Amino acid sequence: MNNRNLFLSAVLLACASASAVAQQSQPARAPAAPAARPAAQAPGAPRPAAQQAPQLTPEQRAALAKQDADMTRGAQQVIALVDGNRVGEVWDGASPTMKRLVTKDDFIKQVTIDRNRLGAPAARGKAVVSRSQFAAGGQVPAGLYINVNFPTKFAKAPQPVRELVSFHLDDDKTWRVSGYSLR
Repeated sequence: MNNRNLFLSAVLLACASASAVAQQSQPARAPAAPAARPAAQAPGAPRPAAQQAPQLTPEQRAALAKQDADMTRGAQQVIALVDGNRVGEVWDGASPTMKRLVTKDDFIKQVTIDRNRLGAPAARGKAVVSRSQFAAGGQVPAGLYINVNFPTKFAKAPQPVRELVSFHLDDDKTWRVSGYSLR
């Protein structure tokens, strides 16, 4: 196992411990379904109870910030492998959830096609981390996910593209790559 994969594995393992605290403190949000926009509220009006986020303790906020930083570093390692034309290594360390959905050859082929179409990366913006939880029976396999999104400028794209690295919390409580996409 090379140093880069070892580092990625260590980052992902470290994230699992931070995630335990974060999961206890903040339930993962389900993806938003398209819906009608609610009526505008007057400024300063209290929000309905169903819309209020739970208040986090300073310790919980610190744990979430640490997890965000750890997952961002993990996503940067994944992207470095993709940038280095080492897409197969991403699949090798991926979640079994991802491996059940896409073969290694198909993953390599699709990522390579997408990256060749866009050209070399020129600049990446600040990462945005989000969390999702999916129930069984949907289009996405059930479980907890962390998504790290980078606005990335590519040589052949006139506008920044959303470069997304997704992680799934596997049964052994380890976060592993569950997807890489460009949109």
